Amino acid sequence: MTLSARVKAVIKSKTYHAPESAEDPRQALETSYERQLHLLQDVRRGLAEVSTAKKRIELQVAEIGVRYDRLGTQAYEAVAQDRDDLARIALTRRAAVESQVTMLREQHTALATQEAQLIANQQRLAERIETFRIQKEAFAATYAASEAQARANEAIAGLGGTMVEATQTLQRAQARVQQVRARALATEELLAIGALADFSGSSDAELDRQITEVARAATVDTQLAAMKQEMLVSGAGLKAKALLHERSVDEPYQRG
Repeated sequence: MTLSARVKAVIKSKTYHAPESAEDPRQALETSYERQLHLLQDVRRGLAEVSTAKKRIELQVAEIGVRYDRLGTQAYEAVAQDRDDLARIALTRRAAVESQVTMLREQHTALATQEAQLIANQQRLAERIETFRIQKEAFAATYAASEAQARANEAIAGLGGTMVEATQTLQRAQARVQQVRARALATEELLAIGALADFSGSSDAELDRQITEVARAATVDTQLAAMKQEMLVSGAGLKAKALLHERSVDEPYQRG
């Protein structure tokens, strides 16, 4: 057996299990790169949705704040007109509005935290995709050079297409490893986005609501008493000023 025949036999035994039609590893890498880009787009869409929801809550808080101030003004006006019943209604509504503002602010804080996490995940994923792109291009260049060198060596050694088949089998295995690793990294980024909070109510929700209403009514009573005291103090001050003015006017006549 000649040297060339021996080399062919060895290569054939090493590549016996290789498929007849090996895929291009460069195409496999390109497909993996495109999938990672799609995942990055999904993260960016999620970030846009969270930012939009946060902005919508900010607008709602601003609108409710205007109503909160208007109800306070109406309560003062009702007290000035000796309409305690209307003042109580206005203060009760304002307390409910204040609870809504508190809830919206808590949601806004949660969305801001989620937005920050998405921004960080997007940056990390973009950096990894860029690194993968550079490696992909370097691998493609190396593969092309290796393929050309293999063909040249085969032509010199007279091995025909056997060396090309062996090289393609090795490159295909490397490409599959890179593809699986890229999928694992992309999945890790999606899992790091975070979970939604559980807003389901508890069995004590009704008791909590009643306690909240009692506390709110006590707050309204306290605010109403403070308004009355403020009106009394203001009225007493005005009467004192009027009495002093009358005395200053009557003094010249009494002296005369």
